Amino acid sequence: MATATVNAKGQITIPLQVRATLGLRPGDEIEFVDLENSQFSIVAATYSVKRLKGMIRKPKVNVSIDDMNAVFALKE
Repeated sequence: MATATVNAKGQITIPLQVRATLGLRPGDEIEFVDLENSQFSIVAATYSVKRLKGMIRKPKVNVSIDDMNAVFALKE
């Protein structure tokens, strides 16, 4: 069983075996799921693609499908 020690700041280092099993990489988030009876489950956090909304600004000029198809036709 993998164990970790809580430091004075309340932080832990997740053991390599656990990180590998969860597929965690630096910068990933984890969730602590309350199972009751003073027990928690640690899972890799997953989010809906809707969370990405607003990360990319809207284009200044709208391009129609016909315009896009015309560009691709030129490249053939």
